[in-house]
Amino acid sequence: MRRFGRFELRALLHKSLRSMLWVVFDPASGQDMFLMMPREKPNSEAAMLHWLKTVDAASRIHHPNLAHVIETGRVDPWPYVAYDRALGETLEERLARGGPPLPLDAAGWAAQALEGLAFAHEAGHAHRDIQLAHLVLDGSNHVRVLGLEVAQEIVPASADFNAATRRAVREAAEEDVVSIGLVLHRLLTGKPVLDEPDLQAVMQRMQPQGHELVRLGWETPYPIPEPLRAIVNRASDRQTRQRYHLARSFWRALDGWRQSAEQDDGGPIALLKDKMQRFGHLPSTSTRLVTTVASSSMESQHGSQLAAMALKDMALSLELIRRVNNALRQQGPTSGGTVLNLQRAIAMLGLNGLEDAARALKPWPGPMNDGQAQFMQSVMRRVQRAGQVAQALRPAGYDGEVVYLISLMQNLGRLLVQYHFPDDAQQIRQLQVAPEATEDNPNPRGMNEQSAAYAVLGCDLESLGLAVARYWGLGEELQHMMRRQPQEAPVRHADDDIELLRLTCSLANELVDALGVPERKRQAAIELATRRYARALGLGLREIYDALGASGALADAGDSGLGAMSDPSIGAAATAAPRSRLRERAESGAAAPPAASSGAPAAASVASSAASSAAPGASASSSASSSSQPGRPAGAPQPGKDRS
Repeated sequence: MRRFGRFELRALLHKSLRSMLWVVFDPASGQDMFLMMPREKPNSEAAMLHWLKTVDAASRIHHPNLAHVIETGRVDPWPYVAYDRALGETLEERLARGGPPLPLDAAGWAAQALEGLAFAHEAGHAHRDIQLAHLVLDGSNHVRVLGLEVAQEIVPASADFNAATRRAVREAAEEDVVSIGLVLHRLLTGKPVLDEPDLQAVMQRMQPQGHELVRLGWETPYPIPEPLRAIVNRASDRQTRQRYHLARSFWRALDGWRQSAEQDDGGPIALLKDKMQRFGHLPSTSTRLVTTVASSSMESQHGSQLAAMALKDMALSLELIRRVNNALRQQGPTSGGTVLNLQRAIAMLGLNGLEDAARALKPWPGPMNDGQAQFMQSVMRRVQRAGQVAQALRPAGYDGEVVYLISLMQNLGRLLVQYHFPDDAQQIRQLQVAPEATEDNPNPRGMNEQSAAYAVLGCDLESLGLAVARYWGLGEELQHMMRRQPQEAPVRHADDDIELLRLTCSLANELVDALGVPERKRQAAIELATRRYARALGLGLREIYDALGASGALADAGDSGLGAMSDPSIGAAATAAPRSRLRERAESGAAAPPAASSGAPAAASVASSAASSAAPGASASSSASSSSQPGRPAGAPQPGKDRS
């Protein structure tokens, strides 16, 4: 019988470059234990005492995902740490017994390990040798991490151990994070990464230390969802600056995806709803405007004037849309469809409702600091420009205000993330920046926005916006129009008004995105977007440049600051005549009315639209008597009373 001190050695579970894990029997307690020790023994008595002191300090960190230490000691010249074998089986044993897990289970195991490591890192300790054998699962799939601080760096006997520890702890913590990414890679692929059982050896072969590229392949035991694929690939990215540097950041992305996959209202969606309860959806950009709306002077104003005033403030526009549709949802399915017209919303809510909505807004900048507020202004300016381009591109007979608001709703997720999660929004922007060129990768590319959002939040920005739309009670038609046309999908001909408006606003957003690229690539990006939509929307490059010029987007290309927010209701895009390619189609059924400005009633509303001439204090029942179908040209016959 082989012995190590008083322990009887039963089995060697794992041996890596830095540590060993044994199953031993302890005669003193009469039970089996995990025994973990470093591969390289301390090179002096001072080094031994430092090892024991550090491990003892780490053993006093208590967290549900860190294994409780039973004993630390030494059997000269080897130190050791003992854990209870009853904690469960190692991840290696689980895989050997049951095969690769489902992606959701694998993500859950990795998230638990990251949560324990994040707690240890924040307490000033690292693991330094994460392996599959060092993660232990019990019968309830609860994960605990073994071996904190066991694989300490061996330094010369004359070194200052405290200084060496402080210098190495941050680097070791980042290695722990990469190792968990490799563990997850191993779980999802069902085979060792780079055919290496030791993850420390894998990291030495990975770029930039080595020449190997570690990315998830497509031949996996189970299909890997795209958000999870983006998260895992970011953890092992060839560029170190693109990786997760904190276990907490990795955990948030992984846990966010996992909860979102388990339930529609989990993860970042639930956190966003909580923040919206405390800070509102967006802050008001104009205190004077809100004060004017809340004053008694608006009693003499016509509904169109009030709508034009509300449209100047994104927060107030969204608040009115939220309130009126929430009220309709409470009335039941017979109350009509989604309202996406501020004049009708004000008519239904009345003056008191408008005042309540204005007073409910948080003043600018809310919880944001100066730098975050500046980025928020940049995002809002970009969204406003996209709305104005969409107004200029709209077919004849479609109302500019409705088109502007649809374009705004397509950016709802981006606006909410920038306001409520500004640090995450900054990470998403950084991941989209192409890394520096290297000899192996002379033309590097950054992540697209969707993959970057997956890697940071665990879900994409559009999903967040749609979840909020459902939370507000907005109808399925508007939810469909909120979905931008995917970049990789071909653009098909629009079969109905809803699809036509969705594609028009998608094109406007793509054009504004194209204006944000470097100047040498700007024209090519605009032409690419035009070619994608030309056949479906019946327009050419001349109409595109006319729309960009009318909206002022070309003049502001490259301008990252917001400056003074222009009025979308009286801007050049709103007052300019709509593009003429589809004018004949709109006129074929009925005589086309004059081009609508935001001061005019909505010619194409979502679900049902009330008469714009209704009095500002009109009730929902009286204003709902005049309606129009989604996207119908204003000159087409309408059920009920015609609009004036």
